Amino acid sequence: MPDLEAPDRQDVVAVAERGRHQIAVVTRAKVTQAERTQDQTKLTHRVRRLAATARLELTRLVGEEAEHGRAILFAPVYLGCGAIVWFTVGADPPPQAILAGLLIFSVCFFRKREAGPVLRHLLYAGMLLCAGMGLAQCETWRASTIMLDSAVTTTITGRVERREADDKGRWRYEVALEATEKPTIRRAPDEVTIFVRKQPKPFDLGDRIQGRVRLTPPAGPALPGLHDFAFGSYFDGIGANGFAYRTPTLVSPAAELAQGAFLERADLWLAALRSSIGDRIRSLLPGDTGAFAASLVTDERRAISDETTEALRTSGLAHIVAISGLNMALSAGIFYVGLRYALSLFFGAAQAWPTKKIAAFGALVTVTAYYMISGFGVSAERAFIMMAIMLIAVLFDRPSLSLRNVALSAIIILVLSPSQALGPSFQMSYAATLALVSGYSLWTRRKHRDNFLVRLPAMKPMLVIWRFFSGILSTSFIGGASTAIFSIEHFHRLATYGLVANLAAMPVVSFVVMPFGMVATMLMPFGLDAFFWKITGAGLDVVTVIAKSVAAWGGNIPFGRLPVWLFPTFIAGFLLMTLLRTRLRHVGALLILASVAVVALSPGVKKPDLLISEDGSLVALLRDGTITTNREKPPDFIFEQWQKALALTNDQQPPTILPVDATLPKISKSDRHRRLTPAEQAAVKEAMDNALDSAGQGGFACQKRAWCVAMLDDGDILVVIDDAAYLPPACDTANIVVTSVRLRLDRCRSGAMLFTGATLRHTGSIEMDISSDKPVIAAAFQDLTRAWNRHRAYDWRTGTFAEPVRPTASTNDPAPASDTDPVEGASDNDE
Repeated sequence: MPDLEAPDRQDVVAVAERGRHQIAVVTRAKVTQAERTQDQTKLTHRVRRLAATARLELTRLVGEEAEHGRAILFAPVYLGCGAIVWFTVGADPPPQAILAGLLIFSVCFFRKREAGPVLRHLLYAGMLLCAGMGLAQCETWRASTIMLDSAVTTTITGRVERREADDKGRWRYEVALEATEKPTIRRAPDEVTIFVRKQPKPFDLGDRIQGRVRLTPPAGPALPGLHDFAFGSYFDGIGANGFAYRTPTLVSPAAELAQGAFLERADLWLAALRSSIGDRIRSLLPGDTGAFAASLVTDERRAISDETTEALRTSGLAHIVAISGLNMALSAGIFYVGLRYALSLFFGAAQAWPTKKIAAFGALVTVTAYYMISGFGVSAERAFIMMAIMLIAVLFDRPSLSLRNVALSAIIILVLSPSQALGPSFQMSYAATLALVSGYSLWTRRKHRDNFLVRLPAMKPMLVIWRFFSGILSTSFIGGASTAIFSIEHFHRLATYGLVANLAAMPVVSFVVMPFGMVATMLMPFGLDAFFWKITGAGLDVVTVIAKSVAAWGGNIPFGRLPVWLFPTFIAGFLLMTLLRTRLRHVGALLILASVAVVALSPGVKKPDLLISEDGSLVALLRDGTITTNREKPPDFIFEQWQKALALTNDQQPPTILPVDATLPKISKSDRHRRLTPAEQAAVKEAMDNALDSAGQGGFACQKRAWCVAMLDDGDILVVIDDAAYLPPACDTANIVVTSVRLRLDRCRSGAMLFTGATLRHTGSIEMDISSDKPVIAAAFQDLTRAWNRHRAYDWRTGTFAEPVRPTASTNDPAPASDTDPVEGASDNDE
């Protein structure tokens, strides 16, 4: 081979160097890739080991919870969740599907005994969820309450079953309807409530009365997602509410029912006894004091003034008024301790007889009598069942204060009345009880530390006082903290000074009000109760002063609506914390903290721009936290719910009232079918256009008893009319038209969106977001297939349930832009 020249040799060396470099790079890359693959393999194995360890630990903890019998504690939770699902879905789930699911889960649960604890618990949960849905279906069938379909003025004849006075001197009667006339209601409810203004002597229970009344269906939600009053009325058996135009006449006295059925006579006798006890207390203690005292015995709370009621709520002392676990526990405890102490004074009897069980039986009789005269309220029923189970546990030498007893009482209530699972009373009562009993269980399992100061005789009185007030402090704190989320969700408020108020008021209630009130009630048949009621009244006056003083501090924090996911997530965390025994309960605390952190760091729930009440009489605009309505004095019942749900702290901006224009047509209430002439329509339209300049941005300008106009933020025009005659100029002027009149029309020819009394009857209240290109409408009801809202679809003319009518906007209608066609059936508010 010939020798290479120097330049050639240099090229060969360079190529060789580049080759060696490339080989080294590839080698290093392969080594790096191998190391990376090895690291990934190690990481995968480590993750798998951790996952396997976590699964084993979770299985162990679940098994440990099962060994402690924790599964029974979740039984009311799953039953309640099944009932809530059934009540909140849009339509009745098929009973066949519920029954099939119950059978499948039950067979699998009882046959698969060798399955792991997690799988068995899932089968257990599925079985109870289906059972809860089935119980909800059965309760709905059992209630079968006939609800009044629309407001009507009629003459009723019926029998008085309940009565209660309010703070304004009116009497509220529950009347079992027997007949209606002028007009006759085709689908009349079985029971109604009516208010009668001041009358010298109230009707006795059992009296048959007759009178002219105005009846209305139970109210629906004031806003989508708020409390549906018709739901509670349906399961209470009340089909309508109303008032009497004048005092009804007595048709026949209650004495004629002496030969009726035993249960009917017993029910009337108990109701009459309850009413007479309340009347006796109010005669001895006039004013709020007597009403407060009567509410503690008979659960008649309407006679307490609004000022005192609001003070008790704001200060966190409203739980004293309701006959709940506190009242039942104090009455049972006072009788139990007193009787056992009295028996212990006789040495022979204390040695020969089981004084503990005798005292427990006496306390059981006491709370049973208390429940019988309390009116069988929801909270009283719940408290009675819980106290009865605890006292029966003492009779059988079982622990009385345990989570099992709480769960058992909840199961009984959900089996009897699963609809209570949706109520704030049930939720708050059991949340507080679970937290207190669970906290007590943790306290008893703590490690005890000896303290020489406790053994000193001089410290014993101080120790007794310390234990009493620390007990009040701890129970008030635990009870308040556990029910805070429920107060925010249902009432949109939180009493921040409730701890201070309870610390000051509960000693008075425990040592003065309840003991002397109990003695007074026992001495009432002998006429020796007046002195003890005076002492009870003095104690209640102190409680009222405490409530008003604390309420004056302004510790009531308003809360708007929460994100939809927050409430169930918080409840899930709370249940894990209180029902579990092992370290799994800390998952609940993490869940609560995480949900609170997410809500605190995220923007709040967006508020709507336009609100419409379910009857169309009240319309409101929201702008920069200020609400403007079409009424100078909006109805408190609806408006206060709007303020609380939307956390509106600013004052209402009143509408601008336009001066009376003599050139505009005047329409009286008797001209319900009048139609405006073309000239009158043009004059009204011109007046509406001119009124927009007076309304300003986001405000109403109103012609009294005729119409209101407003300019929305996006430039759309809103018109609210009080009479159907104004519909043509309203449709020509506005983009959105609202009227409380029940029109047979469901749209404007101009393309404007139309909300009428007929469409709102089917949809319920409306809230609208107009910030987007297309308005987003949320309605209280999506359909009318549920038993408690089906009456909204009933047409009394045909006796059938019509298809729901919803507002629509038609922009392609070739008809003229003016609604000049006759309005048929402009209003059917009265049958």
